[in-house]
Amino acid sequence: MHQPHDYDYDVLIIGAGSAGLAALRAVRRRTQRFALIDQGPWGTTCARVGCMPSKLLLEAAHAFHRRHQFEAFGLRGAEQLHADIPAVLQRVRDERDRFVQGVLASTADLGQRAITGRARILDPHTVEIDGQRTLSARSLVIATGSSPHIPQEWQALGPRLLTTDSLFEQNDLPRRIAVLGLGPLGVEMAQALAHLGLDVTAFSSSQHLAGIRDPQVRAALQQSLSSAMRLQLGQEPRLLTADAGAITIAAGEVSVQVDAMLAATGRRPRIAGLGLENLGLPLNERGLPEVDPHTLQLGQLPVFWAGDMNADRALLHEAADEGEIAGNNAMAEHPHAFARRTPLAITFTEPSVASVGLTYDDHWSDEVAIGGVDFANQGRARAGLRNQGVLRLYAKAEGGELLGAQLCAPAGEHLAHLIAWAIARRATVAELLDMPFYHPTIEEGLRTALRDVQAHIHPPRHPAPPPVPAYCEQSSLDCLD
Repeated sequence: MHQPHDYDYDVLIIGAGSAGLAALRAVRRRTQRFALIDQGPWGTTCARVGCMPSKLLLEAAHAFHRRHQFEAFGLRGAEQLHADIPAVLQRVRDERDRFVQGVLASTADLGQRAITGRARILDPHTVEIDGQRTLSARSLVIATGSSPHIPQEWQALGPRLLTTDSLFEQNDLPRRIAVLGLGPLGVEMAQALAHLGLDVTAFSSSQHLAGIRDPQVRAALQQSLSSAMRLQLGQEPRLLTADAGAITIAAGEVSVQVDAMLAATGRRPRIAGLGLENLGLPLNERGLPEVDPHTLQLGQLPVFWAGDMNADRALLHEAADEGEIAGNNAMAEHPHAFARRTPLAITFTEPSVASVGLTYDDHWSDEVAIGGVDFANQGRARAGLRNQGVLRLYAKAEGGELLGAQLCAPAGEHLAHLIAWAIARRATVAELLDMPFYHPTIEEGLRTALRDVQAHIHPPRHPAPPPVPAYCEQSSLDCLD
């Protein structure tokens, strides 16, 4: 039986992305005998090529697109505006680099405990670095992240094929561009490029957009996107020709010519050469082991798995949570099961898109009450010329506990947070309707949706006794309602 002092470290963390850094914070609260390994460049996917540069591009695009509404506000001269794409991209890189420096500062004090190199697992306690030296630890945390997936046939496009790893490094962008894939990131980037004035055609073999399954929300999103670009949905796109002049892409009976393509076809766990097969665990068809979702442990091994290698919750806040769980359990004598937060996913289009809590299901029975609001005539939205989109809420038909929501709505990122917090507190629709709603605000649209759901809710068959308010004591004193 190995003793702690038999190992070089208590914990080795493989990967210095968002999950790895969260694991690092958890581990270093308990020990200084750790090392963080990354093959570089350091600085996290989110800061370098993900969350932050994409939002910087979106902010510029949304600001420029607002010029189309100036006339309705009585503001003249919008036709004189133009987007300086090289300047837009330079600002993206400048601000992105600032975010990256902030991330790098979090590991600046690690010294020799920050190891740049390619890690390969030899067994549950041993890691090889660049094939040259080995390190041992009582526990391992695997947080190697993911990389863009590019279908084989599109790789023939060479430098005219962009991914989010290369898009923000361009000095300029061609006028005609195709976007392949309309998941959350594809939808964001397609709208950003279109709102900057580029000629965009977006392809998806699926009818779903940004992972939205509610048909009313999906229709609202499709209407919003199609006002700025061509959408080709439900047909597998094919590369017809790629000569020096143009790229020709077909989907069904439609074909278009473009100058470049942005592949937003998802990401895959970065596990090539990692040595997972040396852990002695069964691997699925994608080469991945089974992970306990609450402990993040692999089998009964002292090995823990965190971050967007887990495709079901490939989001930064989930990666940070998973890093914290993995780091804590890597130091624990016995792993602990942790409750997970309310699912929350936001796509930063305009209007913004979100899915919260329970996902819409076409086969729901009458046990789920559904209601919503159309923002076409919502007061504050009309005042700001942002009156498009819908919000749909799902609640238990008996008792009215809020279960989930999907939306494509103005200020949707903020509405989604309110809904997520309410679901986490297991609030009922009636309780939420007791909350204050200021006038005039977008949140009044949420109240309208709550009222719509309330009309389909019936009281619980066995109601619980009302709780004593927190500010009252059970005494002879009367309590206020």
